[in-house]
Amino acid sequence: MLPTLVIGLREGVEAALIVAIVAAFLRREGQRDALRAMWAGVALAVVLCTGIAVALELVDEALPQRQQEALETVVAAAAVAMVTFMIIWMTRHAADLAGDLRAGAAGALARGSTLALVGMAFVAVVREGIETAVFLLAAFQASDNATSAGAGAIAGILTAVAIGAGIYRGGVRLNLGRFFRATAAVLVLVAAGLVASAIHTAHEAGWWNALQGQAVDLSWLIQPGSVMSSLLTGVLGLQPQPTVGEALGWLLYLVPMMIYVLRPGRPRPTVRRAPAGARPVLLPQDGEATR
Repeated sequence: MLPTLVIGLREGVEAALIVAIVAAFLRREGQRDALRAMWAGVALAVVLCTGIAVALELVDEALPQRQQEALETVVAAAAVAMVTFMIIWMTRHAADLAGDLRAGAAGALARGSTLALVGMAFVAVVREGIETAVFLLAAFQASDNATSAGAGAIAGILTAVAIGAGIYRGGVRLNLGRFFRATAAVLVLVAAGLVASAIHTAHEAGWWNALQGQAVDLSWLIQPGSVMSSLLTGVLGLQPQPTVGEALGWLLYLVPMMIYVLRPGRPRPTVRRAPAGARPVLLPQDGEATR
């Protein structure tokens, strides 16, 4: 449940932040038609991403067993690549994300381009929605409890929507730097588990046959149905009897990525300023909290 909750929350907050800031700008400027168009675009993006997620699941179910394992390997590898890029990018830019969004929105308004703001919200939801669909599909495939995983995903997304609504109304001040750093640490654990899962399914698909000896016996610790099993398998991606390849893949991903995420004293990125002539817009007023 925790992996899907964090995925839904993190991806949802990023999309909700962009939508909330754009909506606040349009409301501030009295652009009601553009605001309605933006909400329609957001709804269309949600439907589109849901359709993609359902299509991926239907394709997976329709394939023979060997091809299912191959598709699950590809999905897990894609999810690891996406989450790694997202973690690295957000670790560098999270502290200034809200300020950069406001600067971009102010510049678009200065140019009289409300369509650019509507497109910004639509693209944000589509991008995060597709990433979420791939992440969640990989997490569901690696989970042994679909109900718990689904509940986690729904809870994370609903929490993100609530945070976005609070930012839009001006009542929520979120420290983005700390938020994305904390969730990045959890996602590194999830991604490491997906690496091990991809190696396992690649073997089942006949793509990977090396390092198949048993690395360690954790069956005494990871007992099916237990709370410890749910924690270690669901969050850390550990199996009762991982192979050498799975254990190496897990460690080679986890250690450097966790060091990168948690290392202190990263230099702050240069803050981009709003274009000349852009009018200052003060909603939502949470700039101080994002530092």
